[in-house]
Amino acid sequence: MVSRIDSSHRSSKLVIAGNRVETSGLVANDVTQDISGQTRDVLSQLDELLGKAGVGREGLMRVQIWLADMKHFDAMNEVYDAWVGAKLQPARACVGAQLATSDYLIEIQASAHR
Repeated sequence: MVSRIDSSHRSSKLVIAGNRVETSGLVANDVTQDISGQTRDVLSQLDELLGKAGVGREGLMRVQIWLADMKHFDAMNEVYDAWVGAKLQPARACVGAQLATSDYLIEIQASAHR
C-alpha cells in the first residue's frame, strides 16, 4: 500500500510505501532569507515530514541537495552539519543546479526507512 501525504495536482510532499519514505524536493517557504536561513527552513520542513511518516533523522538513508550557486556550499554545510549531527549520516549528493525560480537558493529531497 502506498500513502501520499500533502498532495497537489502535481506531486505529493511525502510518499510512504511500507517502510520506505520519500519526500518531494523541498524549497524554502521564506525566500527572502539567505542560504543559511533557507537551509534551516527546508530542514525544518524535512523534520516535519519525517515526523508525519513516524521516522526521525536516524532513519534517513539519502539526502539530495541542489544549490542554485555552489558559492553557498560552505554556508549550507554549516547549517546541514549541525542539523544532521555527528552520527548516522545518510548518503548524500550535492550539486549546483538551476532551480525553479531565482528566489530559491536550495532544494532538498530525502529518502528514509522507518
